[in-house]
Amino acid sequence: MKRLLNTLYVTTQGTYLAKEREAVLVRTDNETKLRVPIHTLGGIVCFGRVSYSPAFMGLCGKNNVTVSHLTERGRFLARIQGPVSGNVLLRRQQYRKADEEPFCLRVARAIVSAKIANSRTSLLRAAREKPQSSGRSKIAQAAKYLARLVSALDDQQSIESLRGKEGEAAHTYFGVIGHMILAQREAFFLSERSRRPPLDNFNALLSFLYTLLALDVASALEAVGLDPQVGYFHRERPGRPSLALDIMEELRAYLVDRLALNLINKLQIKAKGFKQTESGAVMMDDRTRKAVIVAYQKRKQKLITHPFLDEKISLGLLPHAQALLLARHIRGDVDGYPPFVWR
Repeated sequence: MKRLLNTLYVTTQGTYLAKEREAVLVRTDNETKLRVPIHTLGGIVCFGRVSYSPAFMGLCGKNNVTVSHLTERGRFLARIQGPVSGNVLLRRQQYRKADEEPFCLRVARAIVSAKIANSRTSLLRAAREKPQSSGRSKIAQAAKYLARLVSALDDQQSIESLRGKEGEAAHTYFGVIGHMILAQREAFFLSERSRRPPLDNFNALLSFLYTLLALDVASALEAVGLDPQVGYFHRERPGRPSLALDIMEELRAYLVDRLALNLINKLQIKAKGFKQTESGAVMMDDRTRKAVIVAYQKRKQKLITHPFLDEKISLGLLPHAQALLLARHIRGDVDGYPPFVWR
């Protein structure tokens, strides 16, 4: 398994990134604030008004370090990367398989099953950890319904019907996730998912974290030689990383949702760090965004034993592990795609 490298997040407006030998210089107000050896970086994520030199872009391209650019509020804009690496034969096979409906259905069924199972595990753990919670009965009912949905997936004979079951599961899950919030309930209670734009504090937090996860998954897919744009469950659209969105589904509840709940319940972020714009969208301020990024990076350091590989890895390498397993399945090295299921 590869080594977990750092992701450099640049959030200070007006920052300039430059090259110095084999290192990245982070400069603000004509002063060097940070010097990072390029070999320690797995990616760089820039928010808002961040600029860089051609030499910096060449350094990143040569070392396979992807530079992602987001708006100041966290909406994805673009990625800069060097020459595409990986086995062209693997990508050709990936494209062929995308046209085989039975293959797509098997992979999509595995992904959706893992997503629903992981969402159910999240609910069950919340019910066990806080047995006196006022919403415990609603959480338990939702968990039972998710179990029935998992059992019904084998009967779904099309991608469209799978999408329907996945939509039911998401509606059920987000309908009760607000009961897992034990502190700052008025400020962060969530009754339904809203994305474009997020209309409350919790949705703004989730959307931002999901963006970070999507970048990590896309980078992991590229690292093993797969094309993040061509997926098996999400529809293909120009500029949409459909395969990255596929793999994200099984990781959301474990990697992101638990982190979001902990940040709220442990008072690591507060309502004053969010504000509503004239359009109704809710955004985080700079200080809150930085706190969330630090917490996300720290969570990625946690070690777990991968349920299929039976190997200890950091959470930050979960996207890479799943990308590797999917590549093996596409090549025909393993009979089925083994999704990540939280035990």
